[in-house]
Amino acid sequence: MSTHAPNEARVIPLRPQSSPPGSGAATRAPQRPAGAPQTPAPREPLWRDLVGDALRRERLAQERTLKDVAEAARISIPYLSELERGRKEASSEVLAAAAQALGLGLTDLLSLAQDELARYARSRVGRGRTSPTAQYDGLCLAA
Repeated sequence: MSTHAPNEARVIPLRPQSSPPGSGAATRAPQRPAGAPQTPAPREPLWRDLVGDALRRERLAQERTLKDVAEAARISIPYLSELERGRKEASSEVLAAAAQALGLGLTDLLSLAQDELARYARSRVGRGRTSPTAQYDGLCLAA
């Protein structure tokens, strides 16, 4: 049984709390090592984000609505919207249906997504990060 009052939220901190003042513990934030980057590295894109972006770009390029493409693909409008926003991982069958509704093959859709991933990898190399082959464990990305 819970010891907190009903309708009262219990807060569980995700990070350790700093020591209370006067406890003798250091209260300053940890120092960054010399030469450490000031801004965090950009988040590596997820495959579902890349595929969703490709679907949306193609749909908008064809000036088609979510409703039109969803009906042609025989999937729901909210589901297609979630795919385009990278919120859902679609099966290959659903991706093939969405691609076909846009007049593309599954290979075409995945190739568009792969092109975006290759652009990301090249931009990372340009900023002094690792090489694409080291970063993707030998996965060869076509330029």
